[in-house]
Amino acid sequence: MSSGIQMDNMRFAPYDEETHGKAAPLPNRRSRNRGLRFLLLLFFVLCGLIAGGFAAFAHYVSGLRTPANVSKADAIIVLTGGQWRLEAALDLLKEGKAKRLLISGVHPSTGPNAIRAATGSDIGLFSCCVDIDREALDTIGNAQESVKWLRENRFESAILVTNNYHMPRSLLEINRIAGDVEVTPYPVVNTRLDNGRWLAEPGALRVLVTEYVKYVASLARGMLPLQG
Repeated sequence: MSSGIQMDNMRFAPYDEETHGKAAPLPNRRSRNRGLRFLLLLFFVLCGLIAGGFAAFAHYVSGLRTPANVSKADAIIVLTGGQWRLEAALDLLKEGKAKRLLISGVHPSTGPNAIRAATGSDIGLFSCCVDIDREALDTIGNAQESVKWLRENRFESAILVTNNYHMPRSLLEINRIAGDVEVTPYPVVNTRLDNGRWLAEPGALRVLVTEYVKYVASLARGMLPLQG
């Protein structure tokens, strides 16, 4: 009788090859629910961080003002691409705020005469004190070519002219490689966006979102090890 019972137990015991004869445990639904809740919580935390970061970025950018007066520097750098940047930089040069001006990111087919005519500047000013960079294709290139120009001329300080929404990323890229060169921001403001006005301007909101994404990407790129 005893051996018969043992045979019956062996005959009907569930077998699993992977566990060598032991039945595999059933999935724990409670553990899966906990994992799902954790992933959802992580997702909402990330969304909150992104939204909070954008709100801080938009608040900072919309609060930037064009300085009524800026201290003198060795050089002025203006990044092409935005409205009134060139005019603002040339005005600073005329006022004697720096010895020389670099216009970075000029299209290869655009000559100094075309720029001078478009801005209504004096030909003598361009002849003596303006350099043109045609190599830069983006903000990273602007930074590289600008710092190269600063070092070639042994300038120790510079005024950076670009639009307010573009200023944080431009400063980040230039300061990353500028070394001891002191860079003073000179933001150009075309439209007042303070006090949350950017929320009611679809065009401005789109520009801010795009620039924020690029700024975050620039921050992330700076955390990567330098390529040799």
